[in-house]
Amino acid sequence: MVWLIGNKGMLGNEVCRTLLKNKIDFVGTDSEVSILDSTALESFAAKKEVSFIVNCAAYTAVDRAESERKKARALNADGPRNIARLAKKLGVPFLHISTDYVFDGTASSPITEDTPIKPIGVYGVTKAEGEKAISEETDDFYILRTAWLYGWSGKNFVYTMIRAMNTHDSVKVVNDQKGTPTNCVTLASVILKIIEKRASGEVVPNGIYHVTDLGETTWFDFAKEIFAQGLEKGLVTNRDCAVNPCATAEYPTPAKRPAYSVLDKTKARETLGIRLPDWRESLRGFLDSEKFDKGRVE
Repeated sequence: MVWLIGNKGMLGNEVCRTLLKNKIDFVGTDSEVSILDSTALESFAAKKEVSFIVNCAAYTAVDRAESERKKARALNADGPRNIARLAKKLGVPFLHISTDYVFDGTASSPITEDTPIKPIGVYGVTKAEGEKAISEETDDFYILRTAWLYGWSGKNFVYTMIRAMNTHDSVKVVNDQKGTPTNCVTLASVILKIIEKRASGEVVPNGIYHVTDLGETTWFDFAKEIFAQGLEKGLVTNRDCAVNPCATAEYPTPAKRPAYSVLDKTKARETLGIRLPDWRESLRGFLDSEKFDKGRVE
């Protein structure tokens, strides 16, 4: 049985759908079994036949983390350590989600897994601490670093942009940060692939993998593509809305963002034998789906 921790978040919701669709036996938990309480984790696991643990729980409020360092560290480092320690005790693999924010954003070409990490904000620091904690507690782990994630459940850039486009004459979007928009569907499919391969007895090398959709863009160009596809599908109703570029410096935030977050996916594609879609293709699928919540953009 797969134990999915953080099943109520944006990614957790998508992983639930993916596991159900593929008839994978799993149980999901959220705050009712705190990852900060090792006794609660062990007690829950004792009642189940856990064969694989997936952790989608995290502190993701990047700006708020600057003033809530203790809370961010607890959820992003201490919690994953507790889970990894339990996974080791149970003798099961542990898959954890990490982020491009462990890098400083100064690269100019896609970032590989062995690139030295150098986070520039509290969120990135605590996610890096989580990666280290996991590697110290168990050898049988998979850490999937992803970036610019969006999905049908929860707040995200796509919903925010379409709603803003429908209610404003213009929107300004940062044009000096580069990365890869990633649909939760892509990440969930990779998680499924690893679970299925392990269940079949196939050897899947442990370690860190970079997983996003393919290609690269800026937030501004991402917004322009959302506008174009949204118009085509009737989701953007204000065709006169102007999408304008701006510099990061024009909208200072408590936390610095990496200027370059494009991750190299060669290792994941070759080792796992997976196909990753182009980010535009993923966006199209997201907007086309009946699961798209139109109520969030009106």
